[in-house]
Amino acid sequence: MTGFDVERQRALFPALSLTHGDAPIAFFDGPGGTQVPASVIDAVAGYYRTSNANHGGFFETSRRSDEIVAATHEAVADLLGAAGPDEIAFGQNMTSLTFHASRTIGAVLQPGDEIIVTGLDHEANIGPWLTLAAERGLTVRTWEPRLDDCTLDLHDLDKLLVPKTRLVAFGWASNAVGTINPVAEIVRRVHAAGAWTYVDAVHAAPHLAIDVAAVGTDFLACSVYKFFGPHVGALYASRSARERLPSLKIRPAEDRFETGTGNHEGYAGTLAAVDYIADIGAAAGGSGATRRARTVRGMTAIRAYEMELYRHLADGLESIPGLRLYGITERSAFDRRTPTAALTLAGRDPASVARALGDEGIAVWNGDFYATGLIERLGLLGSGGVVRIGLTHYNTAAEVDRVVAALARIAAGASRPALTSATA
Repeated sequence: MTGFDVERQRALFPALSLTHGDAPIAFFDGPGGTQVPASVIDAVAGYYRTSNANHGGFFETSRRSDEIVAATHEAVADLLGAAGPDEIAFGQNMTSLTFHASRTIGAVLQPGDEIIVTGLDHEANIGPWLTLAAERGLTVRTWEPRLDDCTLDLHDLDKLLVPKTRLVAFGWASNAVGTINPVAEIVRRVHAAGAWTYVDAVHAAPHLAIDVAAVGTDFLACSVYKFFGPHVGALYASRSARERLPSLKIRPAEDRFETGTGNHEGYAGTLAAVDYIADIGAAAGGSGATRRARTVRGMTAIRAYEMELYRHLADGLESIPGLRLYGITERSAFDRRTPTAALTLAGRDPASVARALGDEGIAVWNGDFYATGLIERLGLLGSGGVVRIGLTHYNTAAEVDRVVAALARIAAGASRPALTSATA
């Protein structure tokens, strides 16, 4: 493995000491929401202890709360590579933010205008646009994925782009099968056609260094609880895009995308989550650099470690009879995927496999993970979808060996051994 100090990072996550029987729980459920470091937990609790107040007051706790809110906007701007905190808005989650953003964007669209969505995406970046289209008389076209490797062909996008195209909604990375899309090239082609881009970066944010300025997208949304923080959604909207949109908000509100009082305690945890990533970057040789530089270095270190671990996982999974992996499987193309494995096991429905793993203290997800269209296209919706093993930087090679061994036993119909610390 790389020089990444996984044990150093694991020691910062209280949940990683949880056990099932006598064995530690192995958390491969990160794509549904990661565990959080103690610093995030402390930040949320600390907000309640010392800063709990609404904003704009002339008293100490309100001033502290305002400072945390402002600092968090700056931190997420650094994480995403935005030009400034004014391009960042927070909400309940990516889905809620996208519904609100779609209404705002829809206010400048006309009947007959077109939106492109993909068959690879989470429903959060499809459903809001379908709803908007039904309300505004818009046309929605679907950019279909290649099902052999679950990727998107740029030539197919070119065929869909027409003068009436106003927005293309797509994901940075697939939460179901891990495909990483060529975001900068997609944005370039969409902008050349005179349309906006709306990027779902929920699955990308825990695994990749994101740079909204470099890729040039108009909008990007993610959820902090997917990258080691609390349940908060974040939306990037470029200044140029904001200037062309109306304000769908109540009169006193300061931001067109932030409606009502925010989750201030969640913002405190969000700030701590960004600082956690920056601390990884500092440990990797970025001390003294800007927070933006440290977060990029931190995510780069995470990416290198995770993909080396994923190669180890893929080697083990491919040795199991009857197991099929979906998405990009060619080792030479692993730079175009995240460390997220989607699989089926012959003769076993995904729920039973996930339950058997759970009984051994191994946390995975099963189903379609709201990437319903993709799982349906793969012909797996009626049979329960897939089993998803999602690696994060706090997983270890020993945990990977453990899940591979468990899946091999399940495939062979063998009984599991008694859970002891020796089997961890």
